[in-house]
Amino acid sequence: MFFYPFMTSDHIETNKPFVISIGGSILVPGDDINIDFLIKLNNFIREEVKNGKRFFLVAGGGQTARRYRDAGKDVIGTLNSEDLDWLGIHSSRLNGHLLRTIFTDLAHPRIIENYDKKLEHWVEPVVVSAGWKPGWSTDYCATLIARDYDADILINLSNIDWVYDKDPNKYADAKPYEQMSWQQMEKLVGTKWIPGMNAPFDPIASQLAKDLGLTVIVANGADFDNLKNLIEEKKFKGTVIK
Repeated sequence: MFFYPFMTSDHIETNKPFVISIGGSILVPGDDINIDFLIKLNNFIREEVKNGKRFFLVAGGGQTARRYRDAGKDVIGTLNSEDLDWLGIHSSRLNGHLLRTIFTDLAHPRIIENYDKKLEHWVEPVVVSAGWKPGWSTDYCATLIARDYDADILINLSNIDWVYDKDPNKYADAKPYEQMSWQQMEKLVGTKWIPGMNAPFDPIASQLAKDLGLTVIVANGADFDNLKNLIEEKKFKGTVIK
């Protein structure tokens, strides 16, 4: 379990938004949309909004993107990187519209898809965003959101409890990080973005987060009790990257 030794007690201000990047592996883990997760997310966000919290929710593409990618490959054998990215972007936008529909009474009416056009005078407690353009993952989009809207914390929800030094599905001796630096993340994921790559936080986003001095927390999106602890600055399980 981890606490907040890297922050002062008043570091997370009530009026500052939390950025939550929701990995596509959680939203669409297989052939079906993860309804159970969406029900819990809906309840969680609404409860925290009542407590004065504000959120940016960034939607990933998930298996929807991979199915389209695989279909294209089955037909023509190879897809170029730009087309692979666009399939991921449009899948992310579809998932983002689903989130926007769920929070229609709380969310800003615009889904952020162009990050050059910042929201002005937004008052809604929830804003949904999705993929933008080739070369950037939604991790990068989430990092831009944190930069542009003055967020202290970016929470990257995934299907793992921690970031590991190697793939825990392949290596029994994989070791989790409770805390790691951006330099360590760079060694782990490299510096080049590859469409569809499986990384705890993408290389280009990692470079920007390092430059911004941003704190990112990778946590398991299935554990909402843990997420509540994280939001409320209590002990939580997850990897702190700073």
